[in-house]
Amino acid sequence: MGAVELLNDPSSLYKAATVDNVDLSDTDLVITVRRALTNVQAGESDLYDELVGVMHIKESADADAVAQLETVLKALLGSVAYIDIVHHKKLLSSIFGMNLWDHRPNVMDALVNLIISLAATSGKYLDSCLHMLVSNFLPPPWVIKKLSHPRVSNKKREVLSRVHAALLKISYLVPLTPSRLVPLLSLKLPKIHKKDHLILIYVENLLKLENSLIGQVGGSAILNVVMERLRDLDLEIGWDDIQQEDSSRGMFDMELEDAVEGTMNEGDELPGGPLNEDMSGGQIVSELLDKLMVISFEHLESCQNDGRLNQVFEILFESFENYILNTYRSKVSQFLIFYACSLDPENCGVKFANKLMDIFLSSKKPRPTRMSAVAYLASYLARGKFLPVSLVATILERLVDECANYCRTCNDDIRPEAHQIFYSGCQAIMYVLCFRMKSILDVPRLRSQLAPLESILMHKLNPLMVCLPSVVAEFLRQAKAGGLFIVSDSFIFDDLLESELSRAFGGCERLDTFFPFDPCLLKTSNNGYISRNFISWSMVRATYDEDEEDDDDAEVIVNGDEDSDEEDEADLDYSMNKMSITPKHSFKNTMEKERLLRMPSRIRPSTSPESL
Repeated sequence: MGAVELLNDPSSLYKAATVDNVDLSDTDLVITVRRALTNVQAGESDLYDELVGVMHIKESADADAVAQLETVLKALLGSVAYIDIVHHKKLLSSIFGMNLWDHRPNVMDALVNLIISLAATSGKYLDSCLHMLVSNFLPPPWVIKKLSHPRVSNKKREVLSRVHAALLKISYLVPLTPSRLVPLLSLKLPKIHKKDHLILIYVENLLKLENSLIGQVGGSAILNVVMERLRDLDLEIGWDDIQQEDSSRGMFDMELEDAVEGTMNEGDELPGGPLNEDMSGGQIVSELLDKLMVISFEHLESCQNDGRLNQVFEILFESFENYILNTYRSKVSQFLIFYACSLDPENCGVKFANKLMDIFLSSKKPRPTRMSAVAYLASYLARGKFLPVSLVATILERLVDECANYCRTCNDDIRPEAHQIFYSGCQAIMYVLCFRMKSILDVPRLRSQLAPLESILMHKLNPLMVCLPSVVAEFLRQAKAGGLFIVSDSFIFDDLLESELSRAFGGCERLDTFFPFDPCLLKTSNNGYISRNFISWSMVRATYDEDEEDDDDAEVIVNGDEDSDEEDEADLDYSMNKMSITPKHSFKNTMEKERLLRMPSRIRPSTSPESL
């Protein structure tokens, strides 16, 4: 007798046919399950309720109960066409509420096959099937607590491998799956207050999806989700506990020589470690962010090994532009694209520099975005150890030409806030040259590309007066020692690292003090991935000898009028003191001179650095 006849004549089945009857054959059980599904529509729910009850059996149940669950799931797989979204809500809710982490491999396989069949059979179940699978990216608390145990680690592999296999198969059977899956991935991402391994496991799986066939359709959105969460965690780190708004602290105090001054020797690097170690909350966030960054770095390495880094970089830059570029308090998340560039300097490395340059030059972009782009560009060119000096010089030439053109066309308004783009470009040039001047000046062809710079610095807009004093002081010190140009009149800086003029051009965002690729302070991220690609200040080979005791170094020459009368000098002294640029100190000893002129304020080139 066929299945249809049996369903039309239930009495032909012996009355002892129940779901938990282990003596039933597989075929008989399928028929019994189908009868339960059919009869509930006629008001007979006893067998159906029993069927639903079986769905709640867990791994901890006895062997017979677990075997029964596996068998019933297989019977349901053969009865998918009989499941109705209206009449079988209780059963569907039980199925979609099941968690792979609660079951043994055989039951997992039966459940996953049922989910795949439901997703492929009717579009009505697709979202629920995807939701159920993605939910398994979030293991229960007992897994999080015991991840280091081999048994739990093995369980993790068993569950997650099945989830990914199921998602890929559903994507193959139902082509619209990626478009339905990506919004769900974002929705299920653990909230920002969840600061444990849950988010690590979830991001691991997001990146694994990005590296699969699903990523070919939804990879852009997946990377956006990851980048956004990195940024959110980045912003939770209490940077104020590290960089004080205090004139005695240096612009580059992210390198934190102050914090470890008693334990570091000249030329030593900052020891890696979590930010805000004195605050448990900050330490938790920094350690979590460190691990997430490492997972992301490893993903980029995988992309490179698979020959798809160039493709992923385009998506990564889009995410960077959307989530990082205009986030001025980010401290770490930007290093993801820095590392991508280091993996492929000839392609990704050059693209990043050119894309930032294009944003800076684009009149269609908002002013803060353009200023942020050139700040990123300057920091990148200064810090990227993998960048050839020829590329640095080429980008600098474009910046110099842009600033020179601006000087030729600007109006008579000399207020810094009226020329913010110009000053940000000038400061970027000087900042890069603080790190790269000697290597550029050593090559005559590259040196000639900087020829218009002198006229820019001598222009009435006077960028030397407006840009950050610490940057200008180090730049001029190296320019003088390297013979970059010769100008007249003394220009001496106070030990304050900013002025009212630099604040004016920096705006409320303080883009005059924005150097986004200052040293990465996350221990594993820095030591394992960033430091080998990064130029620290101790590695810079300056044009001057640090041990020189030439008093002329205390005065760097710029344009001006030496013969002003006493009243003019008094007025000038007042205005300069107000701007915190003119020195209140005389260089009576070498230590005082060094304190005022070193770049950055608390960081000096090592006397025996690794030379660039």
